[in-house]
Amino acid sequence: MSSAVPFCVPPLTDGVPEAVAKVLDSRWLTTGPETAAFEQEFADHLGAAHVVAVASCTSALELSLRAMDLPPGSPVLTPSLTFCGAINAILHAGHRPVLVDIDEETLVPSPETVAAAAARVKPAAMVTQNQSGYPVDVPALAAAAGLDRSRVVEDTAHGPGAARGGVPVGAASHAACFSFYATKNMPIGEGGAVATNDEEFADRVRSMRLHGMSKDSWKRYMPGGSWRYDVKAIGLKANMTDAQATIGRAQIRSLPGWQEARVKLVARYDEALAGVPGVVLPQRNSLDGVRHAWHLYQVRVPDRDKVGDELQAAGIGTSVHFIPANQLTAYRRILGEDECGRLPVTDRVAEELLSLPLYPGLTADDQDKVVAALTEALRTRS
Repeated sequence: MSSAVPFCVPPLTDGVPEAVAKVLDSRWLTTGPETAAFEQEFADHLGAAHVVAVASCTSALELSLRAMDLPPGSPVLTPSLTFCGAINAILHAGHRPVLVDIDEETLVPSPETVAAAAARVKPAAMVTQNQSGYPVDVPALAAAAGLDRSRVVEDTAHGPGAARGGVPVGAASHAACFSFYATKNMPIGEGGAVATNDEEFADRVRSMRLHGMSKDSWKRYMPGGSWRYDVKAIGLKANMTDAQATIGRAQIRSLPGWQEARVKLVARYDEALAGVPGVVLPQRNSLDGVRHAWHLYQVRVPDRDKVGDELQAAGIGTSVHFIPANQLTAYRRILGEDECGRLPVTDRVAEELLSLPLYPGLTADDQDKVVAALTEALRTRS
């Protein structure tokens, strides 16, 4: 059945179809001037020195790790409560994931859990993650891992709009990786980006998104360009197209308003669910200078799978973020049972997490339906 309240309805800025049509009329369909303009505008929005647009957040993570030029097989710390693509990025870059447990309230690793994982290995790098839009304390986690900030890749797929200490996520990063997937806070459909304060690093990622070639097609085929190029480092085919970029340029204008809408919707959920037995509400913005991006509204409930099924039967779309990596077959085979058995908080909390509908177009009536269905599903479980 179709959901009366879908899990996500991607918002779209007025003028997007016309902007895409203009790109199509130009006949320049791959990476070109629109991509360059999007990179500059997104960098300005974040307050970042450089942005490199790529095909996805997964490719952004892999490219960032490759651009660090770590020795093959290097241990890379990562939370297990993350999307499988983040683990794949480490493996495809030629390195070994080292799984880190989470803090029960924030759902992200703490300095203590990072230090415990780092004590088992000497990590060469770390991938952090802003679960649901909660901005992690990158300097604290880097210090706990014994790593310089230049060895930290920030998975900020959930992060546009978040800030810590008054600094937007991505504004002061060595490598912050964003997602523009259809369900994300700034949806393009597909696409990602790396934000960095290091010009040389940006240049390496920019080259490596096109196989490591020294010139992209825009430079090669413009008047006065040359077909000659060199490949100095092995890269990927992971560039963004101008059609995607022009959607992104339009969506950036609406992102602040969408973020304000998310904050109001979260406050309304908080008020409506505060007294419902069995519901654990998401982490609050309890720390000074912390601004949550609210990509997801994740509650914790007993008997999660059956509760989710009952909501689905009532026409409410939900999701789970995420099935921990240590519970997935391929990673258990690669990492081994011992490595995958060191995550007690992750294993326990992940069985309770349920993501409710949250998007700028969600109405008060929609939220009332979600709350009523969840309350009814939990009524016999309290």
